[in-house]
Formats: sequence, C-alpha cells, structure tokens
Amino acid sequence: MNKKEQPKILLVDDERYNIHVLVNILKTDYRTIVAKNGEGALKRACATPLPDLILLDIMMPGMDGYEVCRQLKANPQTREIPVIFITAMSEIQDETRGLELGAIDYLTKPINPAIVLARIKNHLALQAARKEIEQQKQQLEKQNKELREAARLREDVEQIARHDLKTPLNVVIGMPRMILEEGNLSDRQIKYLTMIETSGYRMLKMINQSLNLLKMERGLYQVTPVAVNLLQVFSKILAEIQNIRDSLDISLDIFVNGDHPEPGEAFFVYGEELLCYSMFENLLKNALEASKSGEQITISCLEQDARAVIHIHNQGVIPASIRDRFFDKYVTYGKRTTGIGLGTYSARLFAETMGGTISFETSEEHGTTLFVQLPRSKSNP
Repeated sequence: MNKKEQPKILLVDDERYNIHVLVNILKTDYRTIVAKNGEGALKRACATPLPDLILLDIMMPGMDGYEVCRQLKANPQTREIPVIFITAMSEIQDETRGLELGAIDYLTKPINPAIVLARIKNHLALQAARKEIEQQKQQLEKQNKELREAARLREDVEQIARHDLKTPLNVVIGMPRMILEEGNLSDRQIKYLTMIETSGYRMLKMINQSLNLLKMERGLYQVTPVAVNLLQVFSKILAEIQNIRDSLDISLDIFVNGDHPEPGEAFFVYGEELLCYSMFENLLKNALEASKSGEQITISCLEQDARAVIHIHNQGVIPASIRDRFFDKYVTYGKRTTGIGLGTYSARLFAETMGGTISFETSEEHGTTLFVQLPRSKSNP
C-alpha cells in the first residue's frame, strides 16, 4: 500500500514529545496530521479528505479534549470519525466522561506502542465494516425504492389496460346481439354469434374480477353484502364446468345439513353473488384438477349458528411443499391447465372481503377438504 492509500490519523496533543512518540509509532502503517490545540483539531478534522481516526489528548490549554470531542460529535461532517482519547487522566470518572461524549476508546499514558497499534487497527476495521454495512443498506433502500416504483408503475399500467380493454369489448359483446336480432341466420351462424357474445361476457367478467382483486389488495374494495343463494350459484358453476367433469368422469354431490337438497331449496349466505361465484368456481376447478378419473367431489353446506360452513372434498392431496403457501399469490403445482396461481389466492381474498375465512385439511388417507366460512343471511330460517 502506497502512502496515499494509507489511513489518515489526526494526532491532537499540546506536548511536542507526545506527538513525536505517536508519529514514530504510526509512521509505517499510517499517514498522520497534527494539531497542537483544540481549535486546530476542529479545523483539521474538517479538512478534505477527512481523517479516518483521531487520537485526542484531554488536558490542553484553552479548549480541552472533552470539548473537542463534544463539538466533533455535534458536527454532522465529523460525527462518524472514531475518536480515541490518549491521556494521563486515569480515573474511572474521566474515562466514563470521555466515552459518554462519544469516544470509542480510552488509553492512558504512558502508552504501549503494540496496544496503540492494535486498538487503532481494530477500530479502523470496525469503522470500515460499518461503512460497508451503511453502503449496503443504502443500496438496498435504493433497490427497494426502485422495486416499489416499478410495482406501482406495473399496477398503474395494468389498471389502465383493464379499463381500456372494456371499450373494444363493448363492440364484441354488443354486435352479436344486434346481428342476432336482425334474423335471417342459419343455426350455425347463431351458434357462432352466441359463442362470441358469451366469450365477450366472460372476458368482461375476468376484467372486472381483476380490477376488484386489485382493489382488495389495496384495501379499497367496498363490499355490498346481500342474501346469496349458494345452491343457485353452485348450479351455475356446475353448468360451466360440465364439459370438464364429463371428460374426466368425475361425479359431484351436494349436501345441505347432511341431506341432498330438495328441488327449490335454498342455502343463503351474506355476500356478493359475483364474489361467491368466482370463489367457488376457482375452488371447484382446483378440486377437479386434483382429482383422478372416476373419483367424486362433494360439497357440504352446514349451518353453524351465525356462520355458514361449506366443505369441498376431493381425493387429491395437496403437496407438502406448498401447503404453507397454498393460499399465497402465484402458487401452482402440477396443474393440468396453464393457470398462474391466482385461484386459491383470490378465493382467500374474496372470502375475507365478505367477512369469512378459508382453510384446508389434507392427507393421503382422507384426501383434501376445503373449509369456507361465510356469514349467514338473515333470510335463513
């Protein structure tokens, strides 16, 4: 290491002999600058480049070492420079006062050169480590700020995109109905136009759900609970997933308080129909994807005081590797479809938004049961 790269140490002492001794001890490994009084010490401590460490005598004419240390620590420019007192004052109260003022060490005269060098080396190493940690902290804070800004930008872009998608969708949804109303169409044309219209409404529903999900994540969603008949919701979902069930040969049974529901029977909860539909659609599709051909899925609706409890059971088993993250965002495992892992995450958000909870039990012996609790409607008998 050349001389310019060596650490710079400020020596402060009014005795020429003491300065001479310290310079000789330090000259091999350190650059030294000297001040013979308190005022000079404060001036030299602020000179660029700042000293890496200060060796400070206490008993000096005019401004003593205690006052020098106090002012160094009060100045934002010099407060981080390590200060070691070297003094003939050996009483406990003297050392205590020096450390309370912010000094990092206290050496008494006559000094031992080996101890002085060891203390300086250790404190410079600690100071370098602190500086590195502070730099890493600042870098992490900068990266976190950039990540937060990127996340906000992504959310803003996604929200704008969702809103902008609705405009062309109005045409996709509206035009098929206008053409259908004009008539003079073949059955095949009617089928295709109906498919376009249905797909448009499904896309609109997806956009609305995505916007609602974003609001829920930000705590901005205002739920408007009404009486929702879950049996009607399940009926719509079963019609939606009928083709999947048929292709996999999976049966599905619904029970209300232990029995199959009678025609026209209702099972009410307090919530929003769209949220209930989306939540149970996601959960049932997951149950289908976890089931093997020929297996059965059961939905059990139970009344428990002021709560409605819905059990969804299938023979599949949730892998141990994702059990503690099952309701987290973007969690997937061996899905037959190309889902991105928002199904169970959104189901949890929907349940909690409606004042409910969602949990599960899973084992090789008993399969998997999801437990959804929601407030019961006052319309329930």
